[in-house]
This record gives sequence, structure tokens and C-alpha cells, in this order.
Amino acid sequence: MLVAHGENRPLDRRLACAVVAALGLALSACGSSAADPRLPTSVPAADPAAAAANAITVSPLPGTSDASPATQISFLGGAGTTVTDVKAVGSLSGGHSGTLEAYSTGTGESFLPAGRFAQGETVTVTALVNGGSANGQTVRTTFTVAHQAPIAQTQFPVKPGNPADVQHYRTLPGLAPSIVRIITPAQTGATPGDLFLAPYQGHGTPGVMIATQSGRLLWFHALPPHDYASNFHPQTYDGQTVLTWWQGRVLQLGFGQGEDEIYTSDYQPLAVVRAGNGYRADLHQFTITAQGTAWIDDFDPVKLNLSRIGGLADEYVNDSVVQEIDIKTGLVMYEWHAFGHIPLSDAHSPIPHTTDWDYVHVNSIDPGTNGDLLISSRGAWAVYDLDLHSGAFNWQIGGKHSTFKLGPGVKFYWQHDARWEPGGLISVFDNGSSPPEEKQSRGLLLDPNTTTRTVTLVKAFTNPARTLLASSQGDLVSLDDGNWLMGYGGLPDFTEYDSNGKVLLDGTLGLDVQDFRTFLAPWNAQPSTTPAVVAQSAGGRLTVEASWNGATDVGSWKLLTGSSPASLSAAATAAATGFETTLQASGGPYVQIQALGSSGQVLASSAVRRAR
Repeated sequence: MLVAHGENRPLDRRLACAVVAALGLALSACGSSAADPRLPTSVPAADPAAAAANAITVSPLPGTSDASPATQISFLGGAGTTVTDVKAVGSLSGGHSGTLEAYSTGTGESFLPAGRFAQGETVTVTALVNGGSANGQTVRTTFTVAHQAPIAQTQFPVKPGNPADVQHYRTLPGLAPSIVRIITPAQTGATPGDLFLAPYQGHGTPGVMIATQSGRLLWFHALPPHDYASNFHPQTYDGQTVLTWWQGRVLQLGFGQGEDEIYTSDYQPLAVVRAGNGYRADLHQFTITAQGTAWIDDFDPVKLNLSRIGGLADEYVNDSVVQEIDIKTGLVMYEWHAFGHIPLSDAHSPIPHTTDWDYVHVNSIDPGTNGDLLISSRGAWAVYDLDLHSGAFNWQIGGKHSTFKLGPGVKFYWQHDARWEPGGLISVFDNGSSPPEEKQSRGLLLDPNTTTRTVTLVKAFTNPARTLLASSQGDLVSLDDGNWLMGYGGLPDFTEYDSNGKVLLDGTLGLDVQDFRTFLAPWNAQPSTTPAVVAQSAGGRLTVEASWNGATDVGSWKLLTGSSPASLSAAATAAATGFETTLQASGGPYVQIQALGSSGQVLASSAVRRAR
């Protein structure tokens, strides 16, 4: 049943028809006059039973009401799946020729049309699929192409921050990251590892950062002007540990336009993952699978007539799009749209009229083990278990149409970062704010019982010493030893808890800084670059600073000096202290620095420099 925002009574038939028409779906009780002429009304909603009859998942999924004009047609199946005889016919643009390209996983192919589809048209696709259980099967999909809206490029205004909250280093003057201020040092039982942060806003330079639990900088990668980063943490790709993050522009709409980066463990670029079908990757999710694919999200503003539900005849509404990308080929293997699955009436935010209506705002994606995805919709206050094959929901926790009865303490608001946990449990970061619904943000561990259709609260984590209410962003990460790390996103604080809720580590970044998600993981690396060194000479005395951005194994530094680059000899050694270490000695004017390991072995040497 459709329910009006802010009321508990059902919508009347005219309003229900307007919502259905706005989503581009058909309803037998509604005449075609209920829809704006630009909006499709003849394409049926996704039929789970019909989709389940096919062993192949075709994207755009049947019934998609706002596919991109630049969409490819994705055929995803089992090992050995191949595709032939593709026919793609638009109701306005006619038949489309194109090419087939195979996924590196060997599980299907994408048909890449030679030309774009027309906005507002209905597209019918058939193809013959061979291989696996779908040998000789004809598959089909029918979808409608969106009337896409322009994307407002206004970025979030930069908050001023505090100049005193910025780190500066003589060896690397281009680095100016936020400080990491530790409030409660790591306690006995804290999980070993380093902090992975992506600070932006405030006074420092945006970038990706690795810091120790004492707040000491290990590595910082500054971004180009106007770029921000999110979701920075280690993942496994192609059998190796890599560093990954999203990078791009953060728009005032609350979304990002960018791409996902993969770097090697010695901090060199390895691969870039881009959204397909004409979209640009959003900042909310970038998860690499064991198969070498990536789950990402995009957002797509489309034009809808919302005049019959209190909006305008030409409103812009943001759809959330989920994609699985084949990293090696860049092909789209799967695509799902919130439109047609999460009703407009489920939104908890009013139609703003002056800017895009961000009605759903999908902000996390976590693949399950049963052909499903766990997705979080901030705008609907709900977490969904999505069946990948049909695109329909198995169930929903929270929101206006929860399929579970929520036990005491379970209800959440404007939440982020829903994840699967062992035993079928679910963790979620409950913002509880924007506007405030709770006194402070919480980390929740939930137990959904699919038999009794009830959800119970297993644990709730809150900081007992500080009242932290995050209006946006944030995450809750289960650590290997049973501890939990909670990042507060827009504040941007972070707290590690043990399983009983005791604080084991507590810290924050600089004033006005934000950090979408915070991670903690073991890290060990030796950069492919060489150490940096600067030297000054005064009265025959040298003062030398040394650093090696990203190195984790430097135990001490050795200073070599000489009257020429060819006549250097050891002049001083010093234990490594912080990101940058100062050494003093007589001699010069030429200097070189050697980074030494724990046994005194030379790890790397700097270039030879002349003291100033």
C-alpha cells in the first residue's frame, strides 16, 4: 500500500496513480492519462517469477523505467556463457547494431550498441545464450530509457577548519594533511593495525592517509585541486593486497562524480574502475570480489512529473544505480535501479522543488553468499536484501514497509554502511541525525529472524565519554578479534570498541574535517620511491630532515656527508621519530640519507643533495 509522506492514511487512487506513473510503471487501475507524456507507462514492473525462469540475468532488468540512453545490454550467467543473435529494438530509434564483448570472468558478455537509445523510448531485447545450464536458451528484457536531467556541478562549500590542525613537513612541502588527534590511546586488547582515512574539508589538503594508532603519519597521497576521496582501505585484487579508494568531485547534491582507484602495495597506480553506461562512479561504495569484479554505485538524476504528489511538473529526482563492473574489461556485468523497487512514497525527505529530490540515496552495497545484495537506503530509513536475478527484494528491515517486526532499540534513521556479519547478523551505522532523531549516533548489530520475521538488537555501541551525533556518513567495521571500529563520518571521529562496548581507542581529525568511512587493518609496505631529504648548513653544522612517505619498516636513519657527491661517509645516525626525523652533524656540503631496517640493513638511499 502506498502511504503519503507525513501521514498514516493510504494515498487516494489519483495520488497512487501519479506515483506509479512517476516511476514509469503500469497499473491497471490507472488510465494512461495519469502519466506525463514523457514517462513510459507500457513497460511492466520486474516479474521475479519470469526472471527466475531464465538462468541468465539480463541488464537492464525487465521493467527498468529509467535506463541510460548509453546503456549496454549485459548477459550474466555461469562459466562458459556466450551470447549470439542479439536483437535490440527501440520504439523510437528502431533496430540497433552493435558488438559483443566477453567478460574476463568467462561468465557472459555485453552487447555494446553502436548508437544511443532515444530518451523516453521502450527497448525490447532478445538474444540466444549458450553454455552452462542456459544452453540454447532465448532470453529477453524490456526496459524504458530515462529522460535524464542535467547534474548540478556545485560542490560542497569548503569549511574553513583550523590552520593549527594541519601537518607540515620540510621534506615534502606538498603534503598538508589533517592532524590525527588521539583522545584515548590504544588500550590493552585493541586490535593491531593502522588507520585508513580519507580526510577532506577543513584546512588541510584532501587525500588518502595511513596513520598509526598513535596518530603518526605513515603515508599521505594528496589529490588534485577540487578532488576528494572516500572508502580508502586495503582490499585483495588479482591475488595481491592493494590500496583502493574512490576519487572525484563531491557535489552539493550529496553524491560524487569520479572513479575508483587501485594502487599496488608500494603505492603505484595499478588499475582504474569506471562506471559504465554513461554514468560516473559515486563515492559511496567500491568493493572488489574474489572474481575480479567490483560493486559500485552511481546516481542518475531524471526528469519526472510530480505535480500530483505535491511536486512540480518538471522535477529532477535522483535514482540510485548499483553496478557490477568487470575490472579488467570495464564492462557492466549487472545493473539495478532503485526506481521501480523503492517507491517514491517511502522517502522521508520532502520534495525540495529548488534542487534534485534525493528520495532514496543508496549508500552501501554488500554482496551476500546466496545471489543477493544487502543495500542501505538512507532516504527510506531501510535496509534491503536484494535478489540479484530478479531485482526484487527478499525482505526489508525498517522504513515504511518493513517485512520484519522491529524489536526494542532496532529502529534506525538516515543510516549508513549496512554489512553482512557471520551467522546472518547485520551491522549498521545509525546516524540518527539530519534532522536529529536520536541523541547520538549508534553502531548496531542486528539479528533478523526470517522465520519469525522479527529483528532483535544484539549490540549497540555508543561513546560513553562523548556525545557524537553524525549528520552524515560513517561506518561500523567488525574486526578480526571481535572488536568493532566505528567512524563518525562528518564529525569526523572514530572509536574502537570491544565486544562489550568498552572504548579501546578514540580519536578525531581536525576541525571541520570529514572522513566518509574509517578503517583499521594491518599494513606493511616499502615504497618504490626513494627517501626525501633536505639539509641546511650554518656555521659548519648541518641540520638534515629525512622522510620516506609510506615506509613502515624504518627503524633508524644514517646520514652521509662529504665535500663532493663521490666522497660521502657516515656522519650520524638517529632513531626514526615520527613521519620526519631530524639529524645533525658536521661536514658537508653534500648529504645523503639511508633508511635502515630493524637490523641496521639499508632499505633505501635518498638522492645526494647539497645543503642550503
